[in-house]
Order: sequence, then structure tokens, then C-alpha cells
Amino acid sequence: MNPDKQSFAALPPRERILVAAHDLFYSEGIRATGVDRIIDRSSVSKVTFYRQYASKDQLIRAYLDYRHQGWMSWFKSSLLQESRDGASATEALLRTLRGWFSQPHFRGCAFLNAAAELGSTDPGILEVVRQHKEDMACVLDELFGRHAVSAGQSLSLAVDGTIVHVQMGQPVEEVLGSLKVIVESIVGR
Repeated sequence: MNPDKQSFAALPPRERILVAAHDLFYSEGIRATGVDRIIDRSSVSKVTFYRQYASKDQLIRAYLDYRHQGWMSWFKSSLLQESRDGASATEALLRTLRGWFSQPHFRGCAFLNAAAELGSTDPGILEVVRQHKEDMACVLDELFGRHAVSAGQSLSLAVDGTIVHVQMGQPVEEVLGSLKVIVESIVGR
């Protein structure tokens, strides 16, 4: 999702700020990341920063939108590729999550993290998180086929639990094994 250093420097200031904020917010936390740190990382002046984003809150919303678009695109693409490679829907989901969890900079779900950090003080953040989770559930419904009752909502809850358990340091294969049992009990495969 992030450009290399050379292409990062070539980005317009607004995009450099957003990419820098994305990296910092995801790796270190939203509250822990100050505007000055983002300004330094993006190599813009304070004036330029505030011309692009009037407040940190505005930047947080842009970050969540950017993360949503990038993550959903990756998620759909990965599930599709795994399915094309012959994986069942369950295996496509497990392989996709395994690939994400094994990334060196994995720090859980940016949306669950944002809800935990800011949800009690900003109900708008909770709405963004809910929308992200609804979109994820729709992708899971498509993957597993539409049922009379949405499998996507139940699977979304199971995936969120999986993310949190991996984020807490539980062994990936153990957690994915538990998710497989849940998925198979929900969709009957």
C-alpha cells in the first residue's frame, strides 16, 4: 500500500502527509502520533500540513478512508487469487489471513484499533468502523455464497476475533485452525 522512498518523495504534499500518517497511525497508534511527527515524516512545513488537513481529526478520517480502500482492494484480490488457484472458500480465507498475519508490520485491524483508541470520544469513528466491517461481511458473503442468513456477518465477527488473537501473540496456525472450525460450522463446508 505504501510507495518506496523515491516515489514517496515525488508524491504531492497531501498524499505524502496521508501516507506518512497511515504508516505512523498503524504502527504506533493514532493518539501516540503527533502532528509534528507526521510533518517531519512527510517533509512538509506546518503551514503546508494545515493547508492540506485543517485538523488531526480530518487527517484521521482520511487515513481510515485510505486504509479502507487499500485493505478492501487487497482483501478481495487475495481471496480471488486464492480461489483461482483452486482453494476452497474456507482455504482462500485462511490463506489470505495467513499472508496478512505474516507480514512484518502486522499490527491488527486498523479499524478495531481506531475504535479502541477513539470510539468512546468520537462516535463518527465508530460509524466508519461499522461500515468497514459491513463491507468486509459483504465480501465474505460473496466468497461463501449468499445464504438465507448472512454468513458474512458471522464470519466477520470470527475474522475480527482471529485478528485480535494473532495481534495478542497467539500462534497463527493455532488461531487459523480455530477459525477453520468456526467457518466450517457456519457455512457447512
